[in-house]
Amino acid sequence: MQTYLIIAQIVLAVALTLSVLMQVKGGGLGGIFGQADSVYRTKRGIEKTLFILTIVLVVLFLLVSLLMLKLS
Repeated sequence: MQTYLIIAQIVLAVALTLSVLMQVKGGGLGGIFGQADSVYRTKRGIEKTLFILTIVLVVLFLLVSLLMLKLS
């Protein structure tokens, strides 16, 4: 059981790192193509999906970490 949790934690850590690195700081993905950063806008499409995925990965990582702590 402990081995599976360690593998799950490694996979979650890599996925979480990638999801954070894929997010563009500031104006979102539009900033890559020169869109103005001063305009307030909401996350849409893939930006919103990536944002929610990052939150889900953080929660799963914390749950696996706490479960490992409890079982050790």
